[in-house]
Amino acid sequence: MSSTAGPLIPATVDAFRDLARTRLREFPHTEVPDDPGIRRAAVLLCVVGESDGAPSVIVIRRAYRGRNAGQWGLPGGRLDAGETAAQAVVRELHEELGLTATPSDLLGRLDDFPAASGFVITPFVAALSDATELKPSPDEVHSVHLVRLARLAAEDVPHWVAPHEAVRQPEIRDTAAAVPESVGLLQMRLGDGMTIHAPTGAMLWQFRAVVLLGREHTHARVAHFTQPDWTQH
Repeated sequence: MSSTAGPLIPATVDAFRDLARTRLREFPHTEVPDDPGIRRAAVLLCVVGESDGAPSVIVIRRAYRGRNAGQWGLPGGRLDAGETAAQAVVRELHEELGLTATPSDLLGRLDDFPAASGFVITPFVAALSDATELKPSPDEVHSVHLVRLARLAAEDVPHWVAPHEAVRQPEIRDTAAAVPESVGLLQMRLGDGMTIHAPTGAMLWQFRAVVLLGREHTHARVAHFTQPDWTQH
């Protein structure tokens, strides 16, 4: 058992930075090896401070155009030719949200997620003390949402539903019955009108499990999480 195991919700971005560095350093992330048919993408779980200093993770709603139109997501996208995943998330953060990060702002990474779309998504974790430059690109981002880490860690956020209940946001029923994880699809219920499925939901779930709750890595894997068919488009 790691000496840092257990729930711990940092009160500031600096406290989060220290916690994330420690727990991600101890987390043996998995990587999907290169294959001719694999396409690569990378996303960033970027924590910033709100006006009262409370640390929150940035979640975006994609613009209503192109791939994943209108879906919940994280800053990021596909890798350009010759680009590393770390370089891609720094570039995408600036292109999509106007925020500037450096390699030193990246605190570690989580497991590669093999999405049903054929992309392998590499999630990084970062912390920025200053988010005043936040300026979403309307071509790529419909809206930006800051989810407090205390909310993300709440017990009622992860919810497992039958596959037919894993529907698009306007069709979601809050009364959908919970089912065992082994047969259900994940919903991260972060707030009114904010229910997020895999792959984004899976990465938020692992971020919560590893960084905030300090779970052992054997109980924090997500590659097997199923995603609804409509998230592939």
